[in-house]
Amino acid sequence: MEKLQQIITWMPALLKATQTTLLLSVTSTLTALFLSVFLALGKISKINIINKPCSAYIFFFRGTPLLMQLFFIYYTLPQLIPSLTIKSRFVAAWIAFSLNIAAYLAEIIRAAIQSIDKGQLEAAKALGMTYGQTMRLIVIPQAYRRMIPPICNEFVMVLKDTSLVSIIALSDLTFQTRMIAANKASSLVYIPAMFIYLVITAVFTFIFNKLEKKLSVYE
Repeated sequence: MEKLQQIITWMPALLKATQTTLLLSVTSTLTALFLSVFLALGKISKINIINKPCSAYIFFFRGTPLLMQLFFIYYTLPQLIPSLTIKSRFVAAWIAFSLNIAAYLAEIIRAAIQSIDKGQLEAAKALGMTYGQTMRLIVIPQAYRRMIPPICNEFVMVLKDTSLVSIIALSDLTFQTRMIAANKASSLVYIPAMFIYLVITAVFTFIFNKLEKKLSVYE
């Protein structure tokens, strides 16, 4: 009973830190989703001046650890260019996560776009439609249904990866858990913390599964 009371007293602090975890996950994913559309279209472009930089961006952020990118933006970049010092830990984490996630989402979007039958592109061209019209009216409406499942999976991964920001002392759920464990000299705090992560993941997984089933009706 005493241990249960301890856990209950820790819950307000853990729940408050959970807000930071959720806010970082949602905002960085939405930002990344916006960037990824341009990266994906850039990578499949036949214009080298567009294709090469987009491909290089995706290769770099997919090929280096997110933790290293986070360290670089928060610690290394200010040493190289002092004017780019980021004082807010949350902003630094948001930038690092957004840039990293965008590379992965770009590949998901690119694959979904290229999975559309090329015959439809040729038919659109025969009808006199421009590349932009073809993408907007024919390709994207079909491709986005195929993007939803992997994008949802990526969000769940991001939700768990946010625990990395505790390294730069951003008060997310993992950081708060570590602080309580250190201050109270008790590892029991990891039980409610893991439960909170599990509940959040379960809720979003349920929502995403419903969304996938709804969209699959139109396939």
